This record gives sequence, C-alpha cells and structure tokens, in this order.
Amino acid sequence: QLQVVESGGNLVPPGGSLRLSCTASGVIFNDMGWYRQAPGKQREVIKLIGPTGKIFTGPSFTGDSVRGRFTVSRDNAKNTVYLQMDNLQTEDTAVYYCYGDDSPDGRVNQYWGQGTQVTVSS
Repeated sequence: QLQVVESGGNLVPPGGSLRLSCTASGVIFNDMGWYRQAPGKQREVIKLIGPTGKIFTGPSFTGDSVRGRFTVSRDNAKNTVYLQMDNLQTEDTAVYYCYGDDSPDGRVNQYWGQGTQVTVSS
C-alpha cells in the first residue's frame, strides 16, 4: 500500500529550528522534496533533491527567503526525505508538503504527503 507520511511540524518561536521528515512506502521515489503553502498563497517549492543528492528547485521556488536557513537531504535506504529548518521566521508559517515522483513507464507520477503545519510565533 502506497503511503507518504510526514512528521515534525510544530509551533516554534522566531529563531527556532525544526526538522521535518517524510517517509514513503509502497513506492521508490526518483525526485523528492518539499513545498509549502501559506494561508492565501499558492503552493511554492522549497527544494527538491534527486536520487544522487543533487539539489534543484522548480518554477515556483521560494527564492532567497530560505537561502542559508533550510537544508534538504534524503536517505535512500529509508526512502525518506528531510527538511532542516533553522532560524525560522514568522513568514515561514505554512503547511509543508512532502513531494515525490517516479516514472516507471516513462510518465511522471507525482505524490504528495498530507501536509504538516509549521507555525512560527512568539
């Protein structure tokens, strides 16, 4: 059974840190990564990571807002992707979604986690 399960969202004060995790079962992902969606805004990509560890972004990239603060990594043996978030700011408040894809027959299939809430507030 295919599952994409996220964890790690929480309420933290400004300047705090969180580590999000996302584990997939029933599917082996090619690219994995994280998106986020703040209230009233479109979903935007944070960072994606390929199977060899190459980091890349997409057309809706968050840009410089997370540069130097957010780090994505993956453990292929565990089929898990992580997002380490440091020096969190109030504008980072959003629902964070795990993303993964595969292409067993040449067509790309996209998968999403259920979302985990990150709230940055004093």
